[in-house]
Amino acid sequence: MDTLACIKRVPDTGARMRLTDDGQRIDTSGLGFTMSPHEECAVEAAIGAVEDHGGTATVLTLGPEDATEQLRSALAMTADEATLLATDGEEWGPRETAAAIADAADDVDPDLLLFGVASADAANAQVGARVAERLDVPFVTGVSSLAVREDSVVAGREVAGGEERYELDLPAAVAVKEGVNEPRYASMRGKMRARKQEIARHDPARPALDGRLGKRRLEAPESEDSDAERLGEGTDAVPAVVDLLEELEVA
Repeated sequence: MDTLACIKRVPDTGARMRLTDDGQRIDTSGLGFTMSPHEECAVEAAIGAVEDHGGTATVLTLGPEDATEQLRSALAMTADEATLLATDGEEWGPRETAAAIADAADDVDPDLLLFGVASADAANAQVGARVAERLDVPFVTGVSSLAVREDSVVAGREVAGGEERYELDLPAAVAVKEGVNEPRYASMRGKMRARKQEIARHDPARPALDGRLGKRRLEAPESEDSDAERLGEGTDAVPAVVDLLEELEVA
């Protein structure tokens, strides 16, 4: 059984987002990056299926060269192979991303495609469904339990008062939620091995949009001033911190 887990490089969960002056993208200077939590579970499911049934677990992402960091994290979890669909760093929309992934998946011909239910940044929750539609394979999203068999998968989805289950013949695609499994920790040996592994690279052509939908600009939601904002940043905040501690009678 060959599996393909699709992941995305996203800012660390909880990081404070700032927009560029033109409002077209997130200012990534000073941000740390990680793999979306839902997608980390997708990688674990891909690896687990191969451990149980044999085959190859491949992890794939579309993004800039820096996204190889997340691919190597997946390799350190014992994924077998990794592929980067290289971009110039510009954000691709769900339709463009799905088209590129579907083309790459068509070459790999996996038995099971795994996605996170939504990325941790844009949370569009569209890519998995669009890829499945392009490949003409059955698809279930919001999966909270997953059992992989030789020729099928049983995907469970939480509903009020219980769980609904879908049995899909392979090849199939599923989008899993965080909590569907417990992703393994990468060992030091795994991390060392991942550093040396070759990552396949492809340069997908960005599909032309049909003009029906396009981004104009991003806007950050208004937020109330936090204590951190009120106190300031860096060493300039020290006097205000001392005053606050004295006010709280802890200094």
